[in-house]
Amino acid sequence: MHLIFFSRDGWEGWGLPRVPLVREKMPILIDDDLLFEDAGVPRPTVAVNLWLQNLPLDGAPAAKTWKTYAQALKSWLEYLAQIDVHPFDDRDTLRAGLSSFSEYRFSGPLKARWDMDTWNQNIRTVARFYNWAVDEGHCKAVPFNYALVRRYTEAGLAASKRNRATLRQPKAHVTLKYLEDDFLQLFLWALAGLGPGGEPDTFRGRHLGRNAAMAKLAVSSGLRAQEFTHLLTYELPTLPSWQTTLPVPFPLATQITKGKKPRETWVDTEALTEVWQYIELDRSALTADRLYQPDEPLLITEADWEGGRINGHRQSWRKTTLEERHRLVTSEGTPAVIALQSNGTPFIDWGTVFRRTSERIRRDFEPRFPLVTPHVLRHTFAMRTLEKLIKGHYQRAAELVAATHEDAALALYLTKHDPMVVLRDLLGHTSVTTTEVYVQRLDVHRIYRTLYRQVGTASGLMAAEADAEFDDAGDSAW
Repeated sequence: MHLIFFSRDGWEGWGLPRVPLVREKMPILIDDDLLFEDAGVPRPTVAVNLWLQNLPLDGAPAAKTWKTYAQALKSWLEYLAQIDVHPFDDRDTLRAGLSSFSEYRFSGPLKARWDMDTWNQNIRTVARFYNWAVDEGHCKAVPFNYALVRRYTEAGLAASKRNRATLRQPKAHVTLKYLEDDFLQLFLWALAGLGPGGEPDTFRGRHLGRNAAMAKLAVSSGLRAQEFTHLLTYELPTLPSWQTTLPVPFPLATQITKGKKPRETWVDTEALTEVWQYIELDRSALTADRLYQPDEPLLITEADWEGGRINGHRQSWRKTTLEERHRLVTSEGTPAVIALQSNGTPFIDWGTVFRRTSERIRRDFEPRFPLVTPHVLRHTFAMRTLEKLIKGHYQRAAELVAATHEDAALALYLTKHDPMVVLRDLLGHTSVTTTEVYVQRLDVHRIYRTLYRQVGTASGLMAAEADAEFDDAGDSAW
């Protein structure tokens, strides 16, 4: 089975009366014989492709999501073809095929095996497709059973369904998902080519300034990899003209955020300074006497923070897509995105940089060091920010700024809002409930435990009060 991505290029020569209505980059599944029907009867791929084309109308606007869903269904359809089971067969046959599929994915050939997260993600996609297919009359049976579960939300107790084919995972706090301060500092030093303690190391990697600066930007702003990879130099906040203990507001274009949701986060002045130093020094040296010439370049003139003229037409950066951002060429003949590779073209493979750095730390310095991904830095941002909010660090800084400077909007926000509401806005979550679940999975108890120890050690009162609660514990029946 083939997975291709639709393009309208050259549609005028296809003999069609109008431009195709299929979305650009929409994934399409095609059987190996390139046919979509048998004796006038549409094949299952026709239904799958129709479902994929409806995704933008069903809460999935991102092309990356379409690709993930298409790959999940491709794996399912290919396996059913392998065991000679029709995707729209009767329920008992489909359930037998699902059972065989789970055996194949967990104990089959090594290359075919999935971990628990991959299995759950793919099965949820297959289940979503079958629910749609039954509603639309493409098939009569869904090969899944569901259990009724209850959970607490902002509105109180709510009931929901859980697909029994998905696997229950261990509590998230048993897995390291963020970096403690010492591991974070070790990681940032290693990216900069330094050893533990910040001393010079024998490692002589390339783009050390870029790597360290972009990692600091991510961990101090909570940006996803997609967001900081496609960030333009014009969109980077300018350094404040006065000394401030507050972070700098950092609005993000909707085209680069997940789900294209409008969002504003912030960034520490120290991290922002390091990124600007990379742009003005390392990046400038890399692009000197070198012209960037992508396919179908988009030439920028009269650029400012809000937007610029792109091929002669004024356009806001907020409306510039991910693909277009890598084709933007400044008036100096350089890429408009921040991070560049050795040949002066945009750099995108941050996962590999972080993985190799993690492996080098394990090998040379700390064998317990975890594998760091771009999203681990986002988790770390959430934990560090929540810790500062709970401890009142930002509130005290906000009160100081409000008393000494006219621009007190951020100061007012920080002094009036609950820490979880502030973190919700920074992470771009729709609901505080999402943020609460998010931080619970990161073991937020560590923050309160640390704060308890600090205050308790200083006063001695909290420890004594807690111990008193257990004075009569021996008399209780457990």
